[in-house]
Amino acid sequence: MKDEALQIGRYEIFVFNDGLFEAKAEYLHHLDGPEASASAVVRWGKTSTMLDVNCFALRSPDGDMLIDTGAGTAWGPGFGHARPAMEAKGFTPESITCVLLTHIHGDHAYGLLNDDGTAYFPNADILVPHADLAFFGDPALRETVSEARRGGFTVADKMQRAYGARIRSLSTGPIFEGIEAVPLPGHTPGQMGYRLQGSEDDLLILADALHIAELQLADPKLGLVFDLDPVQSAATRLATLEQAAQHGWIVGGGHLHGFGRIERAQTGFRMIGL
Repeated sequence: MKDEALQIGRYEIFVFNDGLFEAKAEYLHHLDGPEASASAVVRWGKTSTMLDVNCFALRSPDGDMLIDTGAGTAWGPGFGHARPAMEAKGFTPESITCVLLTHIHGDHAYGLLNDDGTAYFPNADILVPHADLAFFGDPALRETVSEARRGGFTVADKMQRAYGARIRSLSTGPIFEGIEAVPLPGHTPGQMGYRLQGSEDDLLILADALHIAELQLADPKLGLVFDLDPVQSAATRLATLEQAAQHGWIVGGGHLHGFGRIERAQTGFRMIGL
């Protein structure tokens, strides 16, 4: 399923891997405190894992669009693999008319930029969650967060310089035929997912509501230090997993491997690949 398109309603959806990000055990943060975090690391039995960094290309009768862009060339030679893979499927920089960002982090938005900081997508409007634009677009707020959570401010500045008036603020609710923006706050103030509605199946792109599936499905209280609001992030994760399991939605994510369905398990949840 990884290299195949998924048809949901009027949209043909492809997932492209842009590179791999090393998630280290030291990044883990449990709501119940340091002892719970340490216990999770022991149970995991690893010092790190490599996570997919994904973006999604959508083809419809109205044209081509993306959900997120990967890191492009900004994070070195280990990234930028989505671009040639997309072009091989007919998605060119010129053909993309819209980019839906889930949130303003480098591994989701730096693919908007060329090496010289100019716009990689010459014909695309960039739709960005309103609360993320307001937060990361305010340099005065940079010092209010820890170093691990400041990257979004740099991304927002570079994105604004490249695209200017083509950046549009996005609110929750229907945005295109068969696509709804779903609030998933916590990881960032305005993080959104996108639910594509089909006649038989719905697909939820759940952004970074889930990073390390093998850990967080069983224990949704476990987050990463990159979550701006860990309490809200955990609440969002639990509620989203509950909804996905209840409705039988297909899910994909910024760091999940391919598509799958969420099911309730004896402890927490599990994901069953398509």
